[in-house]
Amino acid sequence: MHKVVLIGAGRIGRIHAKNAAFNPRIELAGVVDAIDASAQSLAQEYGCPVLSLDQTMDDASVAGVIIASSTDTHLDYSVRAAAAGKAVFCEKPIDQDLARARSAAGQLSKAKLLLAFNRRFDPNFQALKARLDSGAIGTLETLQITSNDPSPPPPSYVAVSGGLFKDMAIHDFDMARWLLGEEPVEVYAAGSCLVDPEIGKLGDVDTARTVLKTASGRICVISNSRRSGFGYDQRIEAYASAGMVRADNVTESTVQVWSENGAAADRFQNFFLDRYAEAYRREMDHFADMLDGAAASVGYADGVAALALAEAAAQSVRTGAPVRL
Repeated sequence: MHKVVLIGAGRIGRIHAKNAAFNPRIELAGVVDAIDASAQSLAQEYGCPVLSLDQTMDDASVAGVIIASSTDTHLDYSVRAAAAGKAVFCEKPIDQDLARARSAAGQLSKAKLLLAFNRRFDPNFQALKARLDSGAIGTLETLQITSNDPSPPPPSYVAVSGGLFKDMAIHDFDMARWLLGEEPVEVYAAGSCLVDPEIGKLGDVDTARTVLKTASGRICVISNSRRSGFGYDQRIEAYASAGMVRADNVTESTVQVWSENGAAADRFQNFFLDRYAEAYRREMDHFADMLDGAAASVGYADGVAALALAEAAAQSVRTGAPVRL
């Protein structure tokens, strides 16, 4: 078993702690958090000690770290852990500033770093990609990625999130790169504040449409909203020369009610931790693969590329013009 320390005992940290603790190849060897009560609570739950960051980095027996702390710490902690020879599992985004993220290339481009774009590990999206890669529907031409939250986050969260493109749509930018099979060279985005005026007051948008275009002409349209009104809305449609492949929303159950009013399915799953529970487990298992010696399937370069698309989309909204990459 590989000793791993969790840095960050908040909501997403608790998910990673559970998946690490129940992975047969990982020993959760400690918890680090700036808020001692949070660290103590989680450490007690899994029977491990509360550690300091220095203790974690200096302990040669710790093989890896899971960085689930605030976004402004991701890059610094990743650089420090990589320098200490540890495998790194880092939540997205790698940073909120593209220039700063790029400045760490010397330390991180060859590091053993898994960037937590968890949707790549979702079994539905993996099956969609497998169909594309098999050539079953010919050559990919266009993508439609829909990602809508059930309801908007509180303004206090938005204020420190980095904005819709870096906080929310960055997952979709990574999915687009993964599925398109080539890098976008042009980004055009339109954004509005239609859901919560407080989000607009903070200088952000809550509704956006982004068009990505590759050098070969492939087009991806990404639809984002902070409010669906009907659940966590996660869909992908891939159109190709011989057909279409689609990954649809996941419902709470497979139960349907049929009556004179028609057929009614169960509700869509309403929370990202439920919708992507299996993806989070598979992601942790891939980190265990890395601790065993495998290469990361999504890493530092992917994080920088997705962040570049996020900044380009925000620039396009500000200027009203396409951005060439």
